[in-house]
Amino acid sequence: MTALLLNLLRLSLWLAILVVVFVPLERLFAVQPSRFLRKGLALDLAYYFLNSLLPAALLSVPAALLAWSVRHLLPATLIAFTAALPFFARALAALVAGEIGYYWGHRLSHEIPFLWRFHAVHHSAEAIDFLVNTRAHPLDMVFSRFCGLVPMYLLGLAGPTRASGGSALPVGIILVGTLWGFFVHANVRWRLGGLEWFLSTPMFHHWHHTRTGLIDHNYASMLPWIDRLFGTHILPKEWPEAYGIEATMPDTLLEQLAYPLLAEDGPSVSAIVDARADQPATAVGAND
Repeated sequence: MTALLLNLLRLSLWLAILVVVFVPLERLFAVQPSRFLRKGLALDLAYYFLNSLLPAALLSVPAALLAWSVRHLLPATLIAFTAALPFFARALAALVAGEIGYYWGHRLSHEIPFLWRFHAVHHSAEAIDFLVNTRAHPLDMVFSRFCGLVPMYLLGLAGPTRASGGSALPVGIILVGTLWGFFVHANVRWRLGGLEWFLSTPMFHHWHHTRTGLIDHNYASMLPWIDRLFGTHILPKEWPEAYGIEATMPDTLLEQLAYPLLAEDGPSVSAIVDARADQPATAVGAND
């Protein structure tokens, strides 16, 4: 109980810092003017605390099994090679490998109806701001993080030895990705110029949340050139007109947690198929 209270206190402090940083920025540089005390705020706050605690606990068992498997399957020469790399090179390689794994996990969450049922919770937000970053079904978050961990472990970049970084590298990359996630979800109209080729921006990720037009693009978390590599990058000059999903998402936390398991056909899957059919064949990359 004491540990839980300390975690809640720590998360409350982080939330206060996020509010102090992002709320003024979203008032001064808003893409779409909105109120902080908006519809769904209480729900997003609940997701913030839930997903700051539960996914890490759920991920511990599959991550441990992955580490155990790697320890017994990876060639000793590969482990020795990665362990001998300078820390910066190892961290950069782990970031790229993790991003590619996350990209494909994220993309599959849009393309496989069963996975979309869980991921639709995140896309149900009809207004985007920094707090939407943690609005997600915990199992969806566990799946995407696990997909990011797999290539890091398989390449010997995250354990099984302390010399190769142990658990510090994947934990650090998840932390950096989470913090960057608050930025790219923020309701700010900032652009980064030439850096947008290397780093994701709010505009890049806002287009991932679009409800109309060029849906199913911009899957990367931090490195948009991965979308360019796999043909899913878009960056129009204008901002999206609308966010969310076509299906109706329940309003309460418990109903949303149960929604993926109760939905027979998966939320908005048919709408996505129809939207894809209406897209021109040259849509991908047309606005790069």
